[in-house]
Amino acid sequence: MSDHFYNDDERSGAIDLRLWMNFLRHVRPHRRWAVMMCGFGFGLALVETMIPLLTGWMIDEAINHGATAKLWWMGGIFAGLMVIFAICVWIFIISAGRMATGVAYDLRRGCFQRLQQLPFSFFDVRPTGWLVSRVTSDCTKVSDRMPWVLLDLFWGSTMLVGICTAMMLIDVTLALWTISIVPPLVIATWFFKRRMLASSRDMRRTNSAITASFSESIAGVRTTKSLNRERRNLDEFGGMTGSMHGHSMRNALQAAVFLPIVAMLGSIGVGIALWQGGVRIEEQTGLSIGMLVAFMEYAILFSMPIQELAARLADLQSAQAAAERVQGLFDEVPRIRDSEEVRIRLDEQATRGTGSRAPDGGDREVESLEYRHVRFHYKPEEPVLDDFSLRIERGETIALVGPTGGGKSTIANIAARFYEPVDGEILVNGVDYRERSLEWWQSQFGIVQQTPHLFSGSIRENIRYGRLEADDEAVEAVARRAGAHAFITAMDQGYDHDVGEGGELLSTGQRQLVSLARALLADPQIFIMDEATSSIDTETETLIQGAIDEILGGRISFVIAHRLSTIRHADRILFIEKGRIIESGTHESLMAARGRYAELYIGQFTESGA
Repeated sequence: MSDHFYNDDERSGAIDLRLWMNFLRHVRPHRRWAVMMCGFGFGLALVETMIPLLTGWMIDEAINHGATAKLWWMGGIFAGLMVIFAICVWIFIISAGRMATGVAYDLRRGCFQRLQQLPFSFFDVRPTGWLVSRVTSDCTKVSDRMPWVLLDLFWGSTMLVGICTAMMLIDVTLALWTISIVPPLVIATWFFKRRMLASSRDMRRTNSAITASFSESIAGVRTTKSLNRERRNLDEFGGMTGSMHGHSMRNALQAAVFLPIVAMLGSIGVGIALWQGGVRIEEQTGLSIGMLVAFMEYAILFSMPIQELAARLADLQSAQAAAERVQGLFDEVPRIRDSEEVRIRLDEQATRGTGSRAPDGGDREVESLEYRHVRFHYKPEEPVLDDFSLRIERGETIALVGPTGGGKSTIANIAARFYEPVDGEILVNGVDYRERSLEWWQSQFGIVQQTPHLFSGSIRENIRYGRLEADDEAVEAVARRAGAHAFITAMDQGYDHDVGEGGELLSTGQRQLVSLARALLADPQIFIMDEATSSIDTETETLIQGAIDEILGGRISFVIAHRLSTIRHADRILFIEKGRIIESGTHESLMAARGRYAELYIGQFTESGA
């Protein structure tokens, strides 16, 4: 599979603060937990800062007063601080968990919602696994890191400020000696951060490729087995997992070197404090044994928040690659969407309680659909429709025939606004369909595809998929009209029969009948039959054809077919080639004209006879 799918969202090597500020908006709905987490993290830092000082005072008290030292009240304070310490840890862990779970839910829901809004053109060039990795692993990685990064920013910064202040109060010179390890820490962090971010990006990109390949291999397992390609697929998959292993090892090695360097520098700070503290006690500069012990504890603690902040920085760098991918999906602007004027009208209708109506006012029937000088291409260098014009009235059935790649399905897809014209207009009752609500317009369509997709669940649930409020009687009524009732009732569980993933437990013809019933239940004003009978047996085709003759009446209908026997009764048959209408007329008139349609029809008839 081509790598260009996975290279379209790479950014600069530096940590993008603006990116993470954007993600903070996902924390707002959970700010109560965020405030509790940061607040108790702040309290924990204060407690940890006070304990060494209290320990030093207790040591000096014992040294100065011996057996008469009154340590009980200091012991009580120490016990109280331990209780507060435990409570703070317990609450901030719970708060962090609640916040991480809530943010993960919001991210996944937001990604799924955006995927629902994006047009077909977005999915045309991106594998399923590429998208799945964003909604699953990328969202998880970001949501798992954010709470702990926020916590350590508050806890770590408070600890550093508190420790530095306490060390300065004990002895300024000794504090400056200990803080001298900060510049090397900054240099080490700067050196490793770019390398860790680059290796993390490589891991996320390769993970997307693996997920996409795995998903595609499962979907095409029958083709793989029929062509005996298991060994070749395994080799290709092994190559990708080998790359993932290399990138992961490189990232782990960088982290394994970075964190011990931070720990080593912290130990150097402790050693400096012990050396200089001993010198100052020997010189009797006023530094007591208790305060030296307290300072030593502060020197040890001084490296702890630095190590935690360094680890969180490494996590942030690792998660940034995932964050860029998730944010890239959020930033993807749907090319096909309601205009500002339409959104304003919809808001006004929602305020008046008339949100179900067409945005030009009142419930409207689709009386006409017109293509006016439409041009369209998927790639600029490969035009699909060229100055295409067509007007269809309510009740008309238009059959589209012609060679593969001529633009037949594109004509129907543009009508449904799955794609929009590059140039020209699509008029509904004389009004450009971009001036209507996208949701309202697409709800007017019933589409039966060549390979219909059914969702896991029962037959009843699949028929009701486009109209959830429909009762069982309505479901059975449309199943009868679609010719599906007989095979459904012949099954042990009837309408409660499980269709399996993608409908795999039903035959192609059965899936087609269920799909037809599903489209019919939505009661669309415009019907599209896209090669609906090309992959089924003659008996099922007869059932579908009988249902179609009844269903298409009174609607605008497109029938795309290679089997020309199914479209002889269409009001108009259009022979489409290279995005243009080559011939137009009824079956009888086109046969009499002895043109391309007649040639194609006679060829099929002769082949069938043979």
